[in-house]
Amino acid sequence: MRYMLIIHNDPEIHPVPGGPGWDQLMADYAAFSSQLGSYTGDPLNDPSTATTVRVRDGETLIVDGPFEETKEWMSGYYIIDCDGLDQALKAAAMVPSAEFGSVEVRPVAEM
Repeated sequence: MRYMLIIHNDPEIHPVPGGPGWDQLMADYAAFSSQLGSYTGDPLNDPSTATTVRVRDGETLIVDGPFEETKEWMSGYYIIDCDGLDQALKAAAMVPSAEFGSVEVRPVAEM
């Protein structure tokens, strides 16, 4: 079964590129990724780079930035193969950024 680990970070406490703790965080992510073996995943740029598209009553609305104000923002994801939810939760607890935010675990719908 596939699960998506959706990583949410609080930018006020998450290390920033080049800042204290950044190199260690990247090393922790490299180690975590190698433990997973096969996965799909990538980091995302911060919300200021986002563009949100909505269609309402046939009209396309485009807004720069995230669609809602929030303290935490989605910063990356992994899609992993697991035997079940317990295994996916154990993997989520190992995501290095879980110390700075949260990791949402969601089953991938098989269509």
